[in-house]
Amino acid sequence: MTTDASSVSSPTARSEALFARARAVTPGGVNSPVRAFRSVGGTPRFIAHADGAYLTDADGTTYLDYIGSWGPMILGHNHPGVREAITQALQGGTSFGAPGEREVQLAEQVTRLTGTERVRFVNSGTEATMSALRLARGATGRKFIVKFRGNYHGHADGLLVEAGSGLLTNADSLGNAAPSSAGVPEDYARLTLVSEYNDPAALDALMAARGHEIAAVIFEPVVGNAGVLMPTPEFLAALHRVKASGALLIADEVMTGFRLSLRGATGLLGLEPDLICWGKIIGGGLPVGAYGGRADVMDFVSPQGPVYQAGTLSGNPLAMAAGLATLQALEADPGLYARLDAYTAALAGGLREAAREAGVAISINHIGSMLTAFFQDAPDGSLRTYTDAARSDTAAFARWFQGLLARGVYWAPSQFESIFVSGMHSDAELGLTLDAAQAAFAEVGGA
Repeated sequence: MTTDASSVSSPTARSEALFARARAVTPGGVNSPVRAFRSVGGTPRFIAHADGAYLTDADGTTYLDYIGSWGPMILGHNHPGVREAITQALQGGTSFGAPGEREVQLAEQVTRLTGTERVRFVNSGTEATMSALRLARGATGRKFIVKFRGNYHGHADGLLVEAGSGLLTNADSLGNAAPSSAGVPEDYARLTLVSEYNDPAALDALMAARGHEIAAVIFEPVVGNAGVLMPTPEFLAALHRVKASGALLIADEVMTGFRLSLRGATGLLGLEPDLICWGKIIGGGLPVGAYGGRADVMDFVSPQGPVYQAGTLSGNPLAMAAGLATLQALEADPGLYARLDAYTAALAGGLREAAREAGVAISINHIGSMLTAFFQDAPDGSLRTYTDAARSDTAAFARWFQGLLARGVYWAPSQFESIFVSGMHSDAELGLTLDAAQAAFAEVGGA
């Protein structure tokens, strides 16, 4: 929307002005691509502050938020306990370049809750997965890794191969695939083999052919960046069979860790990976990542072992304080996960009914507090692969997204993302959401 001749301000005038300024100094005007609204159109909202289940933008408009900073805000925005922990930590300084007690406390909390033996903190999910793969190569002496089509593990070069909703190509029968980003050398991409998520036969075949040269298989227990995709029991069993070849199994729980249960998707699904990667929730909204697992593997990390990994701000006292407060709050509220599950199930049911009444085809996948409404005609829960998800009508989704946004509901601005429910979403927020969704579906159905 633009300002008319009478100079009446647009309701997004401030965000529009900030976006114009940002484009002059930042590629695309944003510091992470999905924020640019490229797939849904319109002006991205520049957020001024957030509280509970709500965001308020630079123009003073308040939105019911379903992004939750892409997952970390499981307790809601500006949680008083987390804010107080950060405030207390701030009194002692922002960074030391030396170890502190909070690093030990959070490591003890993470290992106790997840059943892992060692953990190393880093500053992002990308750092966590990148470091875990280096560790796997160092521990096994092998150079190839396996990932799955549509799984996103951060933007390290070796992981931008058929990643999430990026440029997808077809791997050959031995798993070779092309990079999904300019700037990733093909020679480097060849070290990453690709298989199909939820295709146990394909994984078994790949491991039979090349298992002796594979250092690790990395996977999302529940996919989030192709929309929510859940694993089948048969696929989980095939994942565990990779260990027979001497490869390490790495669960990327950057998104699902502490989101789906106190033990993450690993505990919920009964997985036994060698290494786990975390992020998001373990920093309470501050930049953080971590990787951990068995002591005999983690002891290859420097200074204990020969696999080098370092970071000036790793274990930053503010991030450690926020993460510790978040995990303590989750553990102190044993009913939270059941409430999150119930809200998300009710949201899914309401969306299905509203779409049906409007004559709009959708297929919903949800687990715990994660949900994606795919705009296509398929039974709920039947979409299992990125190829399944990619059949969605992205134009219809974009219209629906704009309909929600106009009614004060901030959904993920991509068909191929999960939304996240927080502990601050209540019956009142559910009602607001379904009213907005019903009206938005009616607009899509009438288009």
